[in-house]
Amino acid sequence: MLNITYWSDFACPFCYIGEVRLKKALAEIPEAKDARLVMRAFELDPNASHKAESDTTTRFAAKYGLTLEEAGRRIEAISRMGRAEGIDFRYASSRSTNTMDAHRLAKLAMSKNDAALAERVIEALFAAYFTDSKELADRDLLLHVGKECGLPEEEVREMLNSDRFKAEVQADEREAAMAGVHAVPFFVVGRYGIPGALSVEDMKKVILQVLEESRTEAAPKGMSCDGKECRLE
Repeated sequence: MLNITYWSDFACPFCYIGEVRLKKALAEIPEAKDARLVMRAFELDPNASHKAESDTTTRFAAKYGLTLEEAGRRIEAISRMGRAEGIDFRYASSRSTNTMDAHRLAKLAMSKNDAALAERVIEALFAAYFTDSKELADRDLLLHVGKECGLPEEEVREMLNSDRFKAEVQADEREAAMAGVHAVPFFVVGRYGIPGALSVEDMKKVILQVLEESRTEAAPKGMSCDGKECRLE
């Protein structure tokens, strides 16, 4: 089975776009249809407020030293990329907040060993932020997302009212730092680390390369001779 690990944050536009492109690439490769995807947490701003403090254009302009007009154009360019992938992408109206609790909710879903459940929660969190303009630190929203995706409501409530899975989120972030991952998305496919959101075609090339290498490594070795010696494998 092909295993793919990726670090991501629900408030990262390229993470959402990259994940959608990855799934499109996998869908076009029959041998990869059963690939196992594992998301690792990566908070872009661990110190972010639990309430949105400014609109996206103002925040974007301040962060990158742009005018509001320049920021607006860049945000729209990113949104067009998302829409090109079939996402109802509304980056300009997103509301940035702390994402720790959103990551903890995803960890709760992953703990159930149900890949479809985990995928529903991850997709719902991305959509809540980039399509529905919701604040991901809003615990009422997270309770709703968990319940709608199939998690027990009371278990979600208990998790949100505790520190459960916080250590796991922080462990993912320490692992990223140790691996030299400082930006997301970052995908690990086989022995290849892929920084950023590649195109579908480029992602397919990497996946096919990994699959080919795995076939070569798994092939039985027989007797052979080279210019120096003959070997019995």
